[in-house]
Amino acid sequence: MTIGVRLVDRLAAELAAAGVSQVFGVGGANIEDLYDAFHATGGAIRAVVAKHEFSAVTMADGHARVTGRIGVVAATSGGGAVNLLPGLAEAYASRVPVLALVGQPPTGSEGRGAFQDTSGKAGSFDALELFAPVTRFCARVEDPDSLPELLAQALAAARTGLRGPAVLLLPKDVQQAPVEPRRPTGPAAPATLAEPPRPPLPDRAVDLLRGARTVLVIAGEGVASADARTELAEVAGRLGAWVAVTPDAKDVFRNDDPRFAGVAGVMGHQNVTDCLRRADVCLLVGTRLPDVARGGLDGALAGTPVVCIDPEPPFVPGISLQGTVRDTLRALAERLDPRPRPAPGHAGPVPRRTPRTGRGGTSYAAAVAAVEAALPPQADVFVDAGNAGASAIHLLPAPRHGRFVVAVGMGGMGYTFGAGIGAALATGRRTYVIAGDGSFFMHGMEVHTAVEYTAPVTFVILNNNAHAMCATREQVFLGAPHHSNLFRPTDIAAGVAGMFPTLDVTRADDGTQLRRALLRSNHSGAPAFVTLDLDPAETPPFLPFLSLPDVAAAGPEPAESEESAHERGPVRVG
Repeated sequence: MTIGVRLVDRLAAELAAAGVSQVFGVGGANIEDLYDAFHATGGAIRAVVAKHEFSAVTMADGHARVTGRIGVVAATSGGGAVNLLPGLAEAYASRVPVLALVGQPPTGSEGRGAFQDTSGKAGSFDALELFAPVTRFCARVEDPDSLPELLAQALAAARTGLRGPAVLLLPKDVQQAPVEPRRPTGPAAPATLAEPPRPPLPDRAVDLLRGARTVLVIAGEGVASADARTELAEVAGRLGAWVAVTPDAKDVFRNDDPRFAGVAGVMGHQNVTDCLRRADVCLLVGTRLPDVARGGLDGALAGTPVVCIDPEPPFVPGISLQGTVRDTLRALAERLDPRPRPAPGHAGPVPRRTPRTGRGGTSYAAAVAAVEAALPPQADVFVDAGNAGASAIHLLPAPRHGRFVVAVGMGGMGYTFGAGIGAALATGRRTYVIAGDGSFFMHGMEVHTAVEYTAPVTFVILNNNAHAMCATREQVFLGAPHHSNLFRPTDIAAGVAGMFPTLDVTRADDGTQLRRALLRSNHSGAPAFVTLDLDPAETPPFLPFLSLPDVAAAGPEPAESEESAHERGPVRVG
């Protein structure tokens, strides 16, 4: 290395110059040189070591969603590389900019039985083909001289256009290859990350919106990723429109605004359907309106003209204004009357009534109300999949100055544990993770990462001792839940407290104790962990279940007849 430094040192310097301050991942033999380069940056880049590569990707994903900057993950070859796939698939589906740096065996060993060979040679599987379907860009760095151009292409692909993951495959010998040190070049030219030119707005779309007496806007996650909340509010005001949000976008419009109509889709509010029936036009912004956001609306949509502002065409018939969300909203605002129009009155996002079984455990509504009472206005909230997630999406207002993130792109259980940690480490703000016990058992050991890095995350585990969404589906659609989805009671709080003696752990007995534990965590700069037992037989506010009340009201039987956590009383552990 007499002529300079290793390629990985150059790569670390390039990332630091691009504003990357944290990289998430799990180490290994074929990526250890890169980690060594990160550690040698003198703190310019902090390498956060996760417990699993899936969670490492979600940390990068959460980092990107709350900061608007690219998230970076680094992992080794073989199983480490394959473990990245579900997290990259979520980022791909939700259009989140993530760069994955993936180690590979030395090039001289490819096709010769190398350990974890992914070259595609001699019967090995090809990493390029593996990652291509879930990335916007994927390339192998074959030689040191190709790095600058490939890195620029990867960053541009991740951060512009449709956005999403980019992958660079780094053979070990290439990582170690000597290169010239990076010379200061000043800021990157704006053209490198320039968005494509904005297409003109069709007159028919503008005329349709200007002539409408009532408009319903349904806004999606694309508004958040484009940082277009101000532009959305401006257009809604000029149209005098109601604004509903998709389940993954509760924070893109003020939930206390009189125009707010609630959440659309299978976890949504009846009021959205009522507003859509009254509307002359439905304007989609930052969403293609997939099934989870469209459930229950198809009948009303059939008779309502649709205009869609999104980089991709909608999943429903309508006029598609394919361009960047923020620029297209600005162009639309320029062609609307600048005077705000009052929105017609509406009933508001009234929660749906859900049947209780009377079998013990705190209700979803009481649990969510406790979270709402304690939630700081600047907190970020990450909500996991399942019955607990459906309840939070339906009932919990988004924090006034924070993100409310739901990963519905792939709907993967356990996403929130890594994503919440990544967000908290990026911002330093109190971050709430709301998840069920099923999600906890998948990836909840990332609590270890929160403890190691003192991330200000409050983990709220709503424990119904079941894969309750699966059990409820089996009850509703198959006649009875299978016992495999109903678990023996588990004292998660006691287990976590035993593993992490310094962690503030509470097993709450009811909503009041949950609220007190959350308020206490708000005043700490450290992680906290709270569990609350819920009834697995309670039907969540999920439209496909509530449409069959005769079946949903029955609910599954508990897995055990042992005394409930409510009867055992509250315990604070740790």
